[in-house]
Amino acid sequence: MPELPEAETIARGLDLVLPGRTVRSVEVLRPDVVRGPPDEFAGAVSGRRIRDVGRRGKNIVLSLDLVRVVVNLGMTGRVLTSAGAHPDARSTHPAVVFHLEDGGRATYDDVRRFGMLSALGPRAWRRWTRSLGPEPLGRTFTAARLGEILAASRAPIRSLLLDQRRIAGVGNIYAVEALWAARIDPRTPARLLDPARVARLHRALRRVLRSAIAAGGTTLRNYRDASGEEGRFGRALRAYGRSGEPCVRCRAPVERIVFGGRSAFRCPRCQPGLPAR
Repeated sequence: MPELPEAETIARGLDLVLPGRTVRSVEVLRPDVVRGPPDEFAGAVSGRRIRDVGRRGKNIVLSLDLVRVVVNLGMTGRVLTSAGAHPDARSTHPAVVFHLEDGGRATYDDVRRFGMLSALGPRAWRRWTRSLGPEPLGRTFTAARLGEILAASRAPIRSLLLDQRRIAGVGNIYAVEALWAARIDPRTPARLLDPARVARLHRALRRVLRSAIAAGGTTLRNYRDASGEEGRFGRALRAYGRSGEPCVRCRAPVERIVFGGRSAFRCPRCQPGLPAR
């Protein structure tokens, strides 16, 4: 599933081509990817001008006049733009088509249809965005703020990093990579991290996310940016998906562990677990 760097990369690409254009009409081809009745979604968006395209957590946000369209890409969602009225050749599974007044179109395409589009007015937007945690690359996300979040939780640190109510945008790939960089076992209870390790994790998380954005995200299977290019951060992964391979830091074999129903990866030498009590 696309995480913060992938959503940020796509949003930046769309922000180069969509602002200033007006949505003439909306065609909902797959009602299951739209929250609420399709005609209400189409009516809320049609006739409105796109002001900008941004991101909140793992979601792409199209800001229009008096309404925001929140796009959660699910596993295989894509937003494709084309200058003409004909469907984009890359769109094999179109779900929602935004017809623009200048004759172009923007298409939400989704093979597996696990994504979701929502049209939110001002009050619904405030309620939704407040339900998410702080942005890890935001100015207010300091090491002290991270420490406050961790101190209130007994959950394993990897699980907490994935909780969008605590911190918005981090998924399994970048949680694993940040924990490797910070030399912290993914299973460590969050509240047991001392200030020094909290500070290391804060630096590592922000550094990993920024590096991934600079590389256009990580493509493992389906992810492509707004222009159809693969993300390049996969070649920089140090722990995620490298089970059995030597740690690039100490050469010990990276191991795969499973908890919370999901795989994590760690170096047993660089990321030692807590001693048994």
